[in-house]
Amino acid sequence: MNRELRRSKWMIMASVGLAFGCAGSLVAAGEAEDIAAVIEATAKYADVSVALAEGFVPAGECVSAAGEGLPPEWGAMGIHYIHPGKLQITATEPRVDGDSTHVDFLNPAILMYEPQADGSLELLGVETLVFQAAWAEAGNDDPPAFAGKPYDVMADDPNTTADEAHAFEPHFDRHVWTLRENPNGGFAPFNPAVTCEHAADY
Repeated sequence: MNRELRRSKWMIMASVGLAFGCAGSLVAAGEAEDIAAVIEATAKYADVSVALAEGFVPAGECVSAAGEGLPPEWGAMGIHYIHPGKLQITATEPRVDGDSTHVDFLNPAILMYEPQADGSLELLGVETLVFQAAWAEAGNDDPPAFAGKPYDVMADDPNTTADEAHAFEPHFDRHVWTLRENPNGGFAPFNPAVTCEHAADY
């Protein structure tokens, strides 16, 4: 690899690391490479019409921490556009259920958008969700992982007023904030730099 190519690769890795550092620290080089690949593969969805043409559909309202009964300072996730085929949805009531074991972030099952004041949508990042029952039935003992980090475990706690599973059956999920820096880390579920304040304009 010549000097210019090495320099270009280092600059890309550094910029991705800065965007996805946790508490201001750089992510590991391997993580940055994984995230850079996701950014490149999913950049086309910045145009929501591309997402719609590929079978993604909006799923519910703009999700904010406050709206879920969680601390408002956590921020928001935005509007989720899901791909029913990739999630293999089998039911929507009383909670969303499915057979998904899809973990390919280069071909994600969920996209996250922030509503803008002019009625447009801005792509924030991507998500992959795996239903716990389907994952276990496929013979897996450990949660899925991305960039060496296990997915978050999501299940509603009936003893709280919050809906920790966001109307889904127990599942594993992982958010990757590709186009919006998250001060809490590139894999954190909520992003304090995201708002639902313009959801009514969407």
